[in-house]
Amino acid sequence: MTGDFVPAVCPHDCPSACALEVERLEPTEIGRVRGAVDNPYTDGVLCAKVNRYRERTHHPDRLTEPLKRVGPKGEGAFEPISWDVALDTVAAAFQKASETQGPESVWPYFYAGTMGIIQRKGILRLRRLMGYSQMARTICASVSGAGLNAGLGIGKGIDGLEMAECDLAVFWGTNPVSTQIQAMQLALAAKKERGAPLVTVDPYRTRTAALSDMHLMPRPGTDGALACATMHVLFRDGLADREYLERMTDFPADLERHLESRSPEWAAAITGLEATEIEAFAQLYGRTKKSFLRLGNGFTRQRNGAANLHAVTCLPAITGAWQHKGGGLLMSSGAAFSLNVDRVEGLDQPDKPARILDMSRIGDVLLGDTEALCGGPPVTAMLMQNVNPAAVAPELDKVRAGLAREDLFLCVHEQFLTDTAKMADIVLPATSFVEHDDIYTSYGHCYLQASRQIIEPVGESRSNHRVIGGLLSRLGADHPSNAMSAEDLADLVLKDSGQQNGLDGVTKDRWVDCRESFEDGHFLNGFGHPDGKFRFAPKWDEIGPDHAAMPRLPDHMDVLEKTDDSHPFRLVTAPARNFLNSSFSETETSRKAEKRPTLLIHPEDCAVLSLEEGSRVRLSNKRGEVTLHAKPFDGLQQGVVVVESIWPASAFEDGRGINTLVGSDPVPPAGGAAFHDIAIKVEKLA
Repeated sequence: MTGDFVPAVCPHDCPSACALEVERLEPTEIGRVRGAVDNPYTDGVLCAKVNRYRERTHHPDRLTEPLKRVGPKGEGAFEPISWDVALDTVAAAFQKASETQGPESVWPYFYAGTMGIIQRKGILRLRRLMGYSQMARTICASVSGAGLNAGLGIGKGIDGLEMAECDLAVFWGTNPVSTQIQAMQLALAAKKERGAPLVTVDPYRTRTAALSDMHLMPRPGTDGALACATMHVLFRDGLADREYLERMTDFPADLERHLESRSPEWAAAITGLEATEIEAFAQLYGRTKKSFLRLGNGFTRQRNGAANLHAVTCLPAITGAWQHKGGGLLMSSGAAFSLNVDRVEGLDQPDKPARILDMSRIGDVLLGDTEALCGGPPVTAMLMQNVNPAAVAPELDKVRAGLAREDLFLCVHEQFLTDTAKMADIVLPATSFVEHDDIYTSYGHCYLQASRQIIEPVGESRSNHRVIGGLLSRLGADHPSNAMSAEDLADLVLKDSGQQNGLDGVTKDRWVDCRESFEDGHFLNGFGHPDGKFRFAPKWDEIGPDHAAMPRLPDHMDVLEKTDDSHPFRLVTAPARNFLNSSFSETETSRKAEKRPTLLIHPEDCAVLSLEEGSRVRLSNKRGEVTLHAKPFDGLQQGVVVVESIWPASAFEDGRGINTLVGSDPVPPAGGAAFHDIAIKVEKLA
C-alpha cells in the first residue's frame, strides 16, 4: 500500500529538528518517514531512529486508554477508566493537596519528550495559574548554558550550515553520527569539497571519532586543561589575533601570564593525552582561521562542566575565527528564535510566585530533603509530561523510593508504560507528533517550522495541550487557551511573534529562515554582554548562585568526583545510537540493534579483572549498584569505562538502571547533573 507524503517536523530532543515527509496510508495509519530533501539543513538525511517511526507510532504497547492503578506502585497493574473519571481524579487530588499543604505541594514536572512549543510548554501555564511549585530545568543544558553565557553573553553561535564552508571542523563533546547526523554530513561535505580536516574530542572512540582525521581522547572532565594548553600554544607561537583581542574581548592583562604554565606537558598529565597530540591540535587550530567548533553537552556533564565549556569558547576569541565565514563556534542556536509564548505559558496572567524545585534532585525532593524542598511543604501531587525520571534522572534508587510513596499522587501522561508510568496512580495516553499540531524551533539550525496533525489519535490518546486545558477547567482556572485547539493557539503564537500569516503561512512555506546577518551571527557587532566584549574573565556571580569556586580565568577546575582504591574507574553514561534518552528503547528494532546494557572497558583493565567478552560485572559506588555485561574495547583510556544508554530498568538483571550510579549534587554555578562524572568500582561476577 502507498499513500501521500505529508510535511512534518521531528519533535525529539535533537539539534536537527528535521523537516520530515510522513506517508499517510489511512486516516489512522502512517507508513514511511523520510527527511525533506528541500530543507537546507535536513537535506533528505534522517537518523535511523526516526526512519522507523511507523514502528513506534503503531507499536502494540502504545497506551490507548486512561488507566487507574489497582496494585502496588511499580508493578504496572492497572484497569481502564474513562477520560472524565481520570481528569476528575487528577483535579481532585491536586485540590486536596493544595487545601492540605498549600499549592506548592503540587509539582508539575516535564522536560523534552517533545520539543514542540504548544505541547511542551503548556504545563507551565498550569503551574503559573494555580501557584504550584516551579521547576528548575537543570537536567540537560543548564551547565552548558552557564558556560556559554560566561564568555559569549548569549546562548547562540554561528549558523550550523556554515560548517560546510569551514577549513577545519571540530566536534567537541558530541557524537553526531549517532546524535545529529546532519552536522556530520556538513563536516564531510567540507572535507570532500575543501579538504577540511575533521577532529573529534571525546573520551572514547565513538562512531564520529572513528571517521575523524584526528581523535583527542582526554580523560572525562579534563577538557578545560586541553583548551588551556591550546591557548598556551596560540600565544606562545604568535597565532593569536591581537587586534581582534584588543577590539572584541576583555583581554585581561594577566591572561597570557596565567596561561604560561598551562603547557601541553601540564595538560598531558591531567588529560592522559600525549603532549605531542595537544601540540599538533593547537597548531592545526591556530593556523586555520576558518575553524568551526561544534560543541556538545557531553563534556559539560561534569562537576566542572561550565568551566570546561567557557575555556573552549575562548579559542575562537584568541584566533579571531569569528571574523570568517565558517569560523567560530556553535553550541546552540536557540536564541535565534524570538517567539512570544505568553499565551502558552500563561505569562499573560498575573503570576502566583512559588518556590523553584530542582528537577535533577527529584529523588531528594520526593524523599523530603529540607534543602531540596527549599524549606517548603512536601510534594504530595505531581503531573508528568514528556519525561521519564525513573529512568533518566540521577540517583535512581532515591527517585524510585520517592515515587513509591503511598502519600504521593502521581499522574503520568505518556505514550508507553515507562518506568515512571508504572509508578503512577493515573496514566493518561498521549498522542505522538503525527497526531497533533505544533510549532518547532531548533538548537542546531535557524528554521522555524510547523507540523500539522497527519492521522487520528491512536486509541483514545489526547495531546498535552488538551489535557492541560481539561485540568485547568476542572480546577477553576479560567484562561482563553482552555477552549482553544492546539491549531488555534499555535496560530496566535506565530502572529504574536510577527508571523502575520500565522500557522497556515508557516505550513505553506514549510519553514521560516530566522538566520541573522553575518555580522550579528558572528558577533562582529558585539557579543551579548553589555559592553559587547567576549569575557575571558567571566562574572560568574551574574550567572549562578554557586559561583565561589569558579575560576577567574579559563582553567582546569579540579572538582571532579574523586577516584580512589575502592572506586578506581571513571564512568561515562554516553548516548546510545538507537535510543534518544529513554525514547525508542521500547521498539524492537532499536533494542535488537543495541543488544543489551554493556560496559565498554579497556582490554588491559579486563586482564586485571579477568574479564572476557560477555562477563557479568557489577558496577557500584555509594549510591547503589548495577549489573550488566562487559565488552573489551581499546577505544578509551585505562581507568575509563563507558555504558551507552538509557535502557529501562527491566533490561538489567537486578532491575536498576545505569543512572543509579549518577550523583544529583548540583554543578556550579547554576545547577545541573554530572552524568559523566562518576567514580565506581567494577567487579567480576560469576
